[in-house]
Amino acid sequence: RMQAASDVFAGKTLLVVEGYDGGLLLDAKEYPTRSVQEPDSGKVLRGSHDGFTETLVQNTALLRRRVGKPALKLWETMLGSETKTRVDILYIEGEAPPEQVERIKARLSLPDIPAVLAAGDVEQYLAGTPRGIFPQVIHTERPDRFVLGLARGKIGVLCDGLPIGFLLPAALPDMLRVQEDRARHAAVATALVLLRYLALFLSLALPALYVAIAMYHQEMIPYKLLQNVIDSKQSVPFSTAAETLGMLLSFELLQEAGIRLPDPVGQTVSVIGALIVGQSAVEAKVLSPIVIIVVAMAGIAGYAQPSQELGAAIRLWRVALVLGAVVLGLYGVMAGLMLLLWQLCATENLGVSYLSPLTDSR
Repeated sequence: RMQAASDVFAGKTLLVVEGYDGGLLLDAKEYPTRSVQEPDSGKVLRGSHDGFTETLVQNTALLRRRVGKPALKLWETMLGSETKTRVDILYIEGEAPPEQVERIKARLSLPDIPAVLAAGDVEQYLAGTPRGIFPQVIHTERPDRFVLGLARGKIGVLCDGLPIGFLLPAALPDMLRVQEDRARHAAVATALVLLRYLALFLSLALPALYVAIAMYHQEMIPYKLLQNVIDSKQSVPFSTAAETLGMLLSFELLQEAGIRLPDPVGQTVSVIGALIVGQSAVEAKVLSPIVIIVVAMAGIAGYAQPSQELGAAIRLWRVALVLGAVVLGLYGVMAGLMLLLWQLCATENLGVSYLSPLTDSR
């Protein structure tokens, strides 16, 4: 009776016939759903334009439409003592390692959480190194990328109520590829991937390198450029470290304001803040132009990352490298980069190294 009452409260229909002890549960519920639309993230010019929705049945139907063979397996469980949210584990038999599938099933069978309402409620149990700030799960709203990951031996997780699919194990090279690379010539796609690696390095280390060279290693700057830097710094009351850290903080505030506000207002705030405030700060002799250029280049390079979660981790390490440059100059930057490399090498999920295939998996 308790199970029947729970199913009725979940929206099912209970058919009871007089004279019989049992009943028949019918799944006749229908929820208001959102139609399939193009996702806001990961847009492509040449490719499919449908995306996941908040309805798990629609999401699995989008995948079944693309994988027309019985090798696509689905294992379902319930998470959340209060929400009873359905969570599906999907994989292609023969492609995904069976031991990895069993480990994910064990992870999702252990947690006892009250509700599953956000991506982090599930993702925290999928990460192999929970304390690592780098994303260990690939987030995607595109069914075609999800299916491509399954075909390459990855394991997918879908959660009812979330228009996001999780793919794991994830590696750093996976974060720098997009679905549209498969629609381009191999040489063009390779050049774009290398450009994203360059953008990753510039976003991470450019502000720290500028601070280290401007404060400790001025002899590395060409004479004419050094003269321009000195001229622009003479009337600025703040140090190079304070300027750079202040600009990085201002850049993050503008980005956060642009995301949280409605689209028309957010775009206006971002453009006005970047143009008017920056220009006014230079004219008022509060900031030097070179600092604005360096921080703006680092920010633009960060936007070139396909993964927003990876970009957030890079922004945190960017500030840490700047602090290291303030204390020890280039030695602090190199020490920070070595510490970052050590953390990336130590991160693994399901026995796969985060830098795979650049390094061997464990």
